Amino acid sequence: MSKIAMTTPIVEMDGDEMTRILWQLIKDELLTPFIDLNTEYYDLGLVHRNETNDQVTVDSAHATEKYKVAVKCATITPNAARVEEYGLKEMWKSPNGTIRAILDGTVFRAPIQVKGITPCVRNWEKPITIARHAYGDVYKASEMKIPGAGKVELVYTAEDGSTEKVLVHEFDGPGIVQGMHNLNGSIESFARSCFTYALDTKQTLWFASKDTISKKYDHTFKDIFQEIFDAEFKEKFDAAGIEYFYTLIDDAVARVMKSKGGFIWACKNYDGDVMSDMLSSAFGSLAMMTSVLVSPKGYYEFEAAHGTVQRHYYKHLKGEETSTNPVATIFAWTGALRKRGELDGNNELIDFAAKLEKATIDTIEGGTMTKDLALITELENVTTLNTQDFIKAIRTTLESEM
Repeated sequence: MSKIAMTTPIVEMDGDEMTRILWQLIKDELLTPFIDLNTEYYDLGLVHRNETNDQVTVDSAHATEKYKVAVKCATITPNAARVEEYGLKEMWKSPNGTIRAILDGTVFRAPIQVKGITPCVRNWEKPITIARHAYGDVYKASEMKIPGAGKVELVYTAEDGSTEKVLVHEFDGPGIVQGMHNLNGSIESFARSCFTYALDTKQTLWFASKDTISKKYDHTFKDIFQEIFDAEFKEKFDAAGIEYFYTLIDDAVARVMKSKGGFIWACKNYDGDVMSDMLSSAFGSLAMMTSVLVSPKGYYEFEAAHGTVQRHYYKHLKGEETSTNPVATIFAWTGALRKRGELDGNNELIDFAAKLEKATIDTIEGGTMTKDLALITELENVTTLNTQDFIKAIRTTLESEM
């Protein structure tokens, strides 16, 4: 069988730890035997990011602007322990945050559902999609440790030299302070992406923040969403039979637990990060969720929503067997391949992406899976495989379906 050709590259962003191992296994077993894989490669592993002063992350984002489709492996966002472990020059910022700031847009995350795994919340009958703002907040924050008593102020200096300032806090001893920001233009892009995606998928859209406490920051999000909805989308939503509404995030959490699913929940950046992990775990596993950054300019970056699986990586380094779930990483690749096929008019590539996703789900529903799923499945007499053997089992299923 001849390999499927690609005319335009996908931007490939490699990552860290166990997911980096999965990345190569997936390419070797599930992609390159069937596709003449065409990628522009960027190593976003922490070692190389440190060597390039994180310039490689910026370069990968600009390459995505050029080629429009990227696929990203999970990467480390270093803390103090990681700085020491890797001997870093500094505590580099989140690579996801850097990429999202350059590309703008919204991250849409939805669970991958399979038969035999019932959500922890029993009344969830349909997937719940998280729409996560992709810019600003804590991911672009500036922070400072306060050594002792003193005053911290937030100061804005206009281009004409005039200033405005507010008191943050009068410290009577050591403490910490953080300054966050966002941009009206980015919030507007976020809102339009959410409204457009809701119309495309015919799902009701919620937006939640905490405007009762954050009367300027969060309230600005609320106001922009409402203004754009009323001016551009209300009639379209009415015609589609769906609705948009705003609610406080604590109320949204309570509503989500009592819902049947089948809607989009739009959140600010950090809220979306946390809530997508909660939903993916409640639907089955952190490794069973799709994630795609959609820019209003037509850029797409597909990734796994989970981390680098550090604990399994350390076991792997010791030569111990692991049963790491690769499904989210597989679906990141299939999402990118499908989008590349759609943009290039490459039906063979689109068809392959669909077959690989089906082979992955069929393998699990046939009773063959990794340990995290075996522990929660309702299927009987399942076979639990290690990472490599599970990927090979998917390949066997894929070959039979092709």
